[in-house]
Amino acid sequence: MAVILLFGLGVYLYDRMEDERLGELARQSDSVFNRPHSPTYGSAQAKVRIVEFFDPACETCRAFYPLVKDLVDSHPGKVQLVVRYTPFHAGADTAVKVLEAARLQGLFWPVNRTLLNAQRTWGADHNPRPDLIWSIVDGTGLNLRKAREDANSPQVLANIEQDMADAKALNVTRTPGFFVNGKPLKDFGEEQLKALVSRELKAAYPQ
Repeated sequence: MAVILLFGLGVYLYDRMEDERLGELARQSDSVFNRPHSPTYGSAQAKVRIVEFFDPACETCRAFYPLVKDLVDSHPGKVQLVVRYTPFHAGADTAVKVLEAARLQGLFWPVNRTLLNAQRTWGADHNPRPDLIWSIVDGTGLNLRKAREDANSPQVLANIEQDMADAKALNVTRTPGFFVNGKPLKDFGEEQLKALVSRELKAAYPQ
């Protein structure tokens, strides 16, 4: 019995130390959770940070987009969203290159919204058409000539590779993958994400 109790205590202490380590990494501006190139939405001073490993061709990512945006908008100054690129679906590799090129022009969010709205056109699972992406984003204000150059630049490719490496390090195997202040969303679902954000808000901003 004593051995079992010691083992259980050891597991508890390890899990607690790991949670603290991940929490500290989540607060850093350059870590496995948050890189300098990562698009953000919401205040940089927010104490609650949602990190989403995101695939623009993922239907669930599209479905969660309004919810995640609302979580930030409903708590101004308190919640920030950080987006990481994980192009797991066919055709998504082209899309994330375009998104990263758009970020360099300060247009990540309008271009992302346009791609999500047209996802069924270019990113359908049964027949992805990434060749349509450039015509779809025309009209968003994007300088297409510059974006085409940037999309295949060494820096853009390196940024995407970094995100994929970080996803692998965190054992992200599907999208969307959510972490809130370093805590993974273990039981996936809209209500579960809301609850995790709510717990972190209460801890960060006690009444």
